Amino acid sequence: MVFSSLTFLFFFLPLALIFYYISPRKLKNLVLLGVSLFFYAWGEPIYIMLMIFSALTDYLHGRIIGRYREQRPLYAKLGLLSSLLVNLAVLSFFKYADFLVDSMNSIIGTTIAPLDLPLPIGISFYTFQTMSYAIDVYRGTVRPQKNIITFALYVSLFPQLIAGPIVRYEMIEKELMNRTFQLGQFADGVRIFIIGLGKKVLLANTIGQLWANIESQGVSDITVSAAWLGIIAFAFQIYFDFSGYSDMAIGLGKMFGFSFPKNFNYPYIAKSASEFWRRWHISLGSWFRDYVYIPLGGNRKGQFVLYRNLFIVWGLTGLWHGASWNYVLWGLYFGVLIGLERAGLLKWLEKLPRVVQHGYLLLVILFSWVLFVFEDIGEGIRYAQVMVGLGGRPLYNTAFLYDLYTNGVLLCIAGLLSTPLFTQLWKRCVERSEIMQKEWVQTGLQVVFFGVILTLSTAYLVDDAFNPFLYFRF
Repeated sequence: MVFSSLTFLFFFLPLALIFYYISPRKLKNLVLLGVSLFFYAWGEPIYIMLMIFSALTDYLHGRIIGRYREQRPLYAKLGLLSSLLVNLAVLSFFKYADFLVDSMNSIIGTTIAPLDLPLPIGISFYTFQTMSYAIDVYRGTVRPQKNIITFALYVSLFPQLIAGPIVRYEMIEKELMNRTFQLGQFADGVRIFIIGLGKKVLLANTIGQLWANIESQGVSDITVSAAWLGIIAFAFQIYFDFSGYSDMAIGLGKMFGFSFPKNFNYPYIAKSASEFWRRWHISLGSWFRDYVYIPLGGNRKGQFVLYRNLFIVWGLTGLWHGASWNYVLWGLYFGVLIGLERAGLLKWLEKLPRVVQHGYLLLVILFSWVLFVFEDIGEGIRYAQVMVGLGGRPLYNTAFLYDLYTNGVLLCIAGLLSTPLFTQLWKRCVERSEIMQKEWVQTGLQVVFFGVILTLSTAYLVDDAFNPFLYFRF
């Protein structure tokens, strides 16, 4: 069960808001906790106890770490290590056990049967959140939460539970303790949620059909042009899918009085791989920076340590995305790129025209998505070979021309919406037009605009059309 469903939009969410806002202030956290647990149990009835276990475990570890941090630091350190081991053990068992078994079977010829456990939805997100909480308590940047209801709410808060962003405890500590209703914040939340819904339903799902169609043809049968068209379609699909879900989570958070961090900032306008990752999945990048890269020494201990740390962080980043070797290679691919940029490539790029810098970024990103989307690494290599003309395939055929003709306008719209162009045009219109500066005019236009997006999205969902959830594996 995900945000882009009619049941969620027209039943669960309205009822959740009603119950939340009619409840007394002292009971709001309890009500929202009940709503969040119901939400997760609706989608994952088997694993609700796993989430409760995670919340209880890290609540107790936080209390232990906080109690002994100053008087008996060794006990606090042991508490932190225990917390990290429990979290990583749970995450590894459910997400990586079969990956390890399959790898062992392939490498040393064993015949161990995989467990075939279904992956708990959102486990990577809430596990990273609870680990950051324990680390921050140990560092003294946050105080241990004494109220189990409040902490359990932090772990299970349903708006960002399934697809992030990764919300650290310190970011919403005050809001967990005390929230007030603000009409402006609620209205912002509705607007951001609808934008996210439109991204997911109207753009990601529609463009995803193009990618699914080209992928289904098989690498041996597609043309060079179709290979490029397909991976461009996937690039737009994954961006609008993930950023759409992040926007919906941020919007829902505002409706309930929380301010979640921004997770995407037009990554495809970047001019380098380093800048791309400052704009793509921002909460994940900052998590690895603050809890892995910097503790390992960052760039403060010489070139060898710097590049070692880059490879560790990017290998883990790839593994976080999925239990398969192609994700590890995808992460290391970015580790190599960012390492090369730090070694001097970036300074050279900055001397080139901006259009060349953008071209470089888009080229390396498209090939990165080939690594990401094909779990069969050999299949991905063959797809990349077709893209560069080494697969013995023709440049184009009538099927490609048809796909381009029927999807060309959609791809152009997706490309424009991947940039801040329309936001900038809106601001300029407001600045240069006296009529547009009137609040009632802006409000009226926004009501029409967001009403159209909501109506079209609802119509798409009523049709029960193509609606994949790319980030289910997390």
